[in-house]
Amino acid sequence: MKNKKFLLSSGRARLLKLIDETGSLTKSAEKMRMSYRHAWGIIQKTNKMVGTDVVVSERGGREGGRTVLTETGKNILKIYMEKEKMVEKALNFPPPCLTVDGIIIYKNRIVLVKRKNPPFKDCFALPGGFVNYGETVENAVIREASEETGLETKIKNIFGVYSDPGRDPRGHTVTIVYELNVIAGKMKPGSDAKDVKLFSLNNLPELAFDHKKILEDFKKTNF
Repeated sequence: MKNKKFLLSSGRARLLKLIDETGSLTKSAEKMRMSYRHAWGIIQKTNKMVGTDVVVSERGGREGGRTVLTETGKNILKIYMEKEKMVEKALNFPPPCLTVDGIIIYKNRIVLVKRKNPPFKDCFALPGGFVNYGETVENAVIREASEETGLETKIKNIFGVYSDPGRDPRGHTVTIVYELNVIAGKMKPGSDAKDVKLFSLNNLPELAFDHKKILEDFKKTNF
């Protein structure tokens, strides 16, 4: 392995597991509700980080070819699954899940994404999501902002931490909210978003989770 410190994230692990089960990158991408292009981009990044191919395409045959894991890919996935089981076994209670959200003021308005999936499907929300295993919260919020809005950002500061056990119907989540500055990119919806739009803080749509409270707190401290 090129990088001995390489850590497989939960998202990459799930994609590799689906490829191993289905023999198809297209089917795996569909199951993860992402585009083929995005899934292939993840594989290319993983190959680069590992230093060798973890997935290859086999052409020919009656079914026209398959996408399969290499021995390296199988070994990486096996190690990840073993470590994941060890962690699950060690935990005697379900911990809160860690998430991040980004407050992005762009052209004097707030950037919000329209959710593609439940919960709160079709509601607008701050760009954000779950922190992957082996990922820092700082990298997570920048990644989520890029994936969901198309904008490249840098962290201005931490705005706050929100931990109400009822804030997410899927279970107890704790979110770290960052203020982000736009440094590049073009605003466009990503794989987890139906749309991305700019709104006045004084005329907000219906918001998911506790994002209304977060933005009310933001207005109190900034305007």
